[in-house]
Amino acid sequence: MKNMLTILFSVIIVKGFAQSNILPAPAQKETIALTHATIHVGNGEVIEDGAIVFSNGKITAVGKSADVNGAKIIDCSGKQIYPGLILSDSQIGLNEIGAIRSERDDDELGELNPGVHALVAYNTDSKIINTVRSNGVLLANIVPDGGIISGASSVMQLDGWNWEDAVYQKDNGIHFRMPSLIPSPENNAEDRLKNAYNQIDEVRTFFREAKAYLAEPAHTVTNIKFEAVKGLFDQTQTFFVHCEMVNEMMIAVEFAKAFGFKTVIVGGTEANKITDYLKQNNIGVILNQMHTLPVMQDDDVDTYAKLPYQLQQAGVLYCINDFDEMNRGRNLMFNAGVAVGFGLTKEQALQAITLNAAKILGIDKQTGSLEAGKDANIIVSDGDVLDIKSGNIGYAFIQGRQLNLDNVQKQLYERYKTKYGIGK
Repeated sequence: MKNMLTILFSVIIVKGFAQSNILPAPAQKETIALTHATIHVGNGEVIEDGAIVFSNGKITAVGKSADVNGAKIIDCSGKQIYPGLILSDSQIGLNEIGAIRSERDDDELGELNPGVHALVAYNTDSKIINTVRSNGVLLANIVPDGGIISGASSVMQLDGWNWEDAVYQKDNGIHFRMPSLIPSPENNAEDRLKNAYNQIDEVRTFFREAKAYLAEPAHTVTNIKFEAVKGLFDQTQTFFVHCEMVNEMMIAVEFAKAFGFKTVIVGGTEANKITDYLKQNNIGVILNQMHTLPVMQDDDVDTYAKLPYQLQQAGVLYCINDFDEMNRGRNLMFNAGVAVGFGLTKEQALQAITLNAAKILGIDKQTGSLEAGKDANIIVSDGDVLDIKSGNIGYAFIQGRQLNLDNVQKQLYERYKTKYGIGK
């Protein structure tokens, strides 16, 4: 008991005092030019010894001959410039310390919760946010959990005083957590599968009723849950289906066909087995995990590492994510680096965590690549951002605002390095 109290007291101390000097960045006031760098545009193009110019939060020029007159020049000789990285499925800002219930605000009671909005629970004071953006992750799709239909996700920029400041795209999609249809030798496997199919039928019935409700010219009573999924039917929102196996993904595609939903698979362990089917039905895939064992015992141990290359070869739109509960998104770029070891080129891997992610989340007109007219979401690395040794982020900008890249882990490192005289 005494040890537990000590741990809790330590957590309170760290949360109360750490990072209090890290403030949201002010709006961009002057034109900035990053010069003499290798620029990775994010769409496969690489510009050697190039410059990128941005003003009022927007990129105005990119290339070897970009006009830098009148701009504040930051010499980036020998460095690499990339688009800001994007987490496509995350609970950052919703789940601070998983073992403490009061630190989690990621789910609601009930099974059908389409009216839940993750963005209003987003905590801009989360200590995790700064550690993630120090690695170059500037945007994250914040996703609710719980129930079968968990609610609406929103894309948030990892800088802001409150959720209203941080929101980048509000309520971009509704999340359906497919009940598991993985075969199992356990005694009650038949009952479990029967229950899973019954839950899927409940969701199908819900959308049928919602479609009929939304087709009515006027309503005597407003149904909040049906109103919450209106964007799925007019395709202003995406239907994110969390599932892994072939039969689960085929049910997701059936939903897309039946209701006209713009659909994305989240997980997709067996997506390589139905690539033609996914491409034919224009289904995108978010690959959530890279460093984990496969679902089925007879699958290759490197199943997840090979998936990006297999989907790339098949022409399926996909992106790479990092949903691991331990590193909370900070290894996103290294997951992409692993995929390079299994067939992707470096530019394809970069695109999988930038432009592809932006396309899947519906924000590719605003961000995801370094092109004139897009938001100045930019990171500058000492070396290859996909490499754990050289990918040190020196500068980061969200809509042209230069971020403070400090975080509690860096502060503690400096504190104890000084205390013990390390490096003197």
